[in-house]
Amino acid sequence: MNKQRILFALFLIYFVFAILLNSVGTVILQVINNYGVSKSAASVLEGFKDLPIALVSFMVASFLPRIGYKKAMLAGLALVSAACALMPLLPAFATAKLLFFCTGVAFALVKVSVYSTIGLVAEDRKQHAGMMNMLEGFFMVGVLSAYWLFGHFIDSSDPASASWLQVYWVLSAMCALTFVLVLTTPFDEHAAAPPRAGTLAQDFAAMLKLFFKPLVCVFVLTAFLYVLIEQAVGTWLPTFNNEILMLPAAMSVQVTSIYAGCLAVGRLSAGVLMRRLHWYPVMNTCVLGMGAMVLLALPLTHGVVQNQQVTWATAPIAAFLFPLIGLFMAPIYPGINSVMLSSLPKHQHSAMTGLLVIFSALGGTTGSLITGYVFGTFDGRFAFYLTLAPISIILIMLHFFKKSVDTGSGDVDGSAIMPGQT
Repeated sequence: MNKQRILFALFLIYFVFAILLNSVGTVILQVINNYGVSKSAASVLEGFKDLPIALVSFMVASFLPRIGYKKAMLAGLALVSAACALMPLLPAFATAKLLFFCTGVAFALVKVSVYSTIGLVAEDRKQHAGMMNMLEGFFMVGVLSAYWLFGHFIDSSDPASASWLQVYWVLSAMCALTFVLVLTTPFDEHAAAPPRAGTLAQDFAAMLKLFFKPLVCVFVLTAFLYVLIEQAVGTWLPTFNNEILMLPAAMSVQVTSIYAGCLAVGRLSAGVLMRRLHWYPVMNTCVLGMGAMVLLALPLTHGVVQNQQVTWATAPIAAFLFPLIGLFMAPIYPGINSVMLSSLPKHQHSAMTGLLVIFSALGGTTGSLITGYVFGTFDGRFAFYLTLAPISIILIMLHFFKKSVDTGSGDVDGSAIMPGQT
């Protein structure tokens, strides 16, 4: 296989889906302004994205190697390309729901396929960790690009303007071009085949059995809580900037790019950092840093007054300080994923990724819905203060995750996990 071409294709797929998946916060802001949708009603867009991810992953992850990772990626790209084209053609809240539903279905196919393909091309654990961090870092570059791409099409002088919908022609074209690249890239998927032939029911049962391993239980719960926090902040930060920090609509979206930029920088550098340091102290430091940023930044949001002439130079300091939480969040997700996946034989990567995607999707929906409800009932400050609860639980779960790794209690497929491996 041409490893570099395959990696480029995988990174580009993740870049495109990063823009689509993390546009939820921006779209929530725009449907509130354009269609008069309430905050609690708009928050269901996260569910339209995440619940299909969980459901489709649950249904297909165990036997996706039989279908083929390349075919799954192509199907996902074709689906979202068509869905994006519908947004400007049929502008409505219902179309936005359909878009995120299609995006969720497609991402379930894509993420399981991409993660599993990383396992096929990586030669050892260190290379796997490096590729995983680069992949997730490139994902955050896509998120960062999304804020500026959408911000370019938003008309701040007319909140009800439909000009922002034109961005979906660009996104549809990007999906189509990525489809062509994947179609013309050769993939060798023989190593993903299970060692023993079995039925679809047996493949599905094998995936469910993974969940009952102590290490896997701790892993998926930690991933659930992490994504809950990341999506709660990422989805509602544009609205927080607009309503609490009194920034214009376009600037509210663009300032949120600092959060995405911090996640991108953190993940791209995490691969280098974690090759030199043990993953556990790095994770603990990151979790404590997340809590510290919440406690430092949110008190600075009080007393902000509306200023029609606000600029980047005159924006409240909290607008720049709070997004720095992304630097500390960044290494956690790819770090625990690499520890888990590199402990499994390659034919189990698809099933394990399926469980990861399911609980990540449920975490994203839970975070968005809870934050949206609290945001509407109380205010954005209280909603973001609540992230301290899952942050504290993650700190505890990391202890049990390390303990399971060190004792080999995550024994899968008949072979114990070696102590301290990352």
